[in-house]
Amino acid sequence: FENEEIEKIGQNLKYDISVLSNYNIEVKGPIFDTMLAHYLINPDMRHNMDIMAETYLAYETQSIEELIGKKGKNQKTMRQVEPEKVAEYAGEDADITLQLASIFKEKLGDDSTARVLKDIETPLVKVLSHMEMEGINLDREALKKLSNELAEDILRLDKEIHDLAGNSEFNIASPKQLGDVLFAEMKLLDKPKKTKSGQYSTSEDILQELAGEHEIAQKILDYRQSVKLKSTYVDALPEMVSPVTQRLHTSFNQAVAATGRLSSNNPNLQNIPIRTERGKEVRKAFIPRDENHVILAADYSQIELRLIAELSEEKTMMEAFINGEDIHAATAAKVFGVSLEEVTREMRSNAKTVNFGIIYGVSAFGLSQQTSLSRSEASDIIKSYFRTYPGIQDYIESQKELARQQGYVETMLGRRRYLKDINSRNAVVRGHAERNAVNAPIQGSAADIIKIAMIKIDTALKDYKTRMLLQVHDELVFDAPKEELETVTPIITDLMQNAIETKVPLVVESGYGANWLEAH
Repeated sequence: FENEEIEKIGQNLKYDISVLSNYNIEVKGPIFDTMLAHYLINPDMRHNMDIMAETYLAYETQSIEELIGKKGKNQKTMRQVEPEKVAEYAGEDADITLQLASIFKEKLGDDSTARVLKDIETPLVKVLSHMEMEGINLDREALKKLSNELAEDILRLDKEIHDLAGNSEFNIASPKQLGDVLFAEMKLLDKPKKTKSGQYSTSEDILQELAGEHEIAQKILDYRQSVKLKSTYVDALPEMVSPVTQRLHTSFNQAVAATGRLSSNNPNLQNIPIRTERGKEVRKAFIPRDENHVILAADYSQIELRLIAELSEEKTMMEAFINGEDIHAATAAKVFGVSLEEVTREMRSNAKTVNFGIIYGVSAFGLSQQTSLSRSEASDIIKSYFRTYPGIQDYIESQKELARQQGYVETMLGRRRYLKDINSRNAVVRGHAERNAVNAPIQGSAADIIKIAMIKIDTALKDYKTRMLLQVHDELVFDAPKEELETVTPIITDLMQNAIETKVPLVVESGYGANWLEAH
């Protein structure tokens, strides 16, 4: 594996590298991952080998179920299958993967997409392998205590909801029964929405709209969140701890989000709710390996807003960031026509909502739903926002036009997002593509930047005992010996802030503590 002339070609090489590392075998030759190559060629399509073989080779591969049977108690393991059949199956996998590699290499050519594969996605494979194998320590006793507290919360909320409804018979977890109580019996809405099956909709959006006026709606939202938090994280995480390492090992997915963002599963650590006190308690359970280590967290501050300013070259916004101003307060002052000193908390909050919502095409209606503003007030603020930052409106329109002309948009590093519906006659479908034309380069650039930072940090930490453990959104989490903290923190911060060259400064905030919540 040390021969640089040997090229390793495979489907999901991260898995192969992790398996080989268990036997102290390190892959050092150049690699070509067909799944990652296809992810860059066609990010919105599925990337498993069976589908790609059918799409590009018109070939139907042998199903795994033909070898080991369908999922269930009677499913075999590969050890129970005759070696000849396993050899045929494995040989087909290798053959198809090699054929796909030659097709994808030709499709990639030597343009920006090929560079993203070579400079970002491929080097990241080994980085993610290291992180997955390292795992993170989990305070299982703390989660057990939290589970009991959530169980009490759920019982209390259950009683309160039934009392408010004046009905003790219905099942809160049944959307049909809940809908009948809220809209047929309690008549919380004059014209309640219905699902395709004809029952009343009790979606989160509808309950959020009702929560301000009806206590029961907020109680149901709290109940659902508590149930989900308990089942998805608090009770599930301890069951996922490896019996071998006694650590939690998540799997990072490079080829799922079309924007270029990483995701994770088993467990999914991207969606732990952190706005509630109970949700924060889950992060508290992620702890360092021992009392001589701390959890170190480093987080990009407002990176998407900074990239909006960078990509649009909006001078007023760029100056605010360069001067180190509070961007939400600065926006509020300009939009509401007051001095910085006169900006109220509510003004800043509304400006923050517009700042983050503008790249997602927030409408006056949408803004009014997220704030205390009326629809006309929201409309006025959006108009004032674009008068304040005309460069952003120009950027939005130019991105839509660019997408219409070439069928795709690119990140700062050349990652492409293809938009096949950009010229659709259907206004709703076209509108969705137009929003992607605007936000894909921003989200994708943020994804590329943190990936580049991870690659550089992984190399820089080789001479230290500090280990990179997690990547969640714009944050990196490390396990650091206390004696290395003062040395590695500035190294990590510098590599993140200078991952690429930008006119608008990228700012990283870091912290450390006895757990992830404390560090964050």
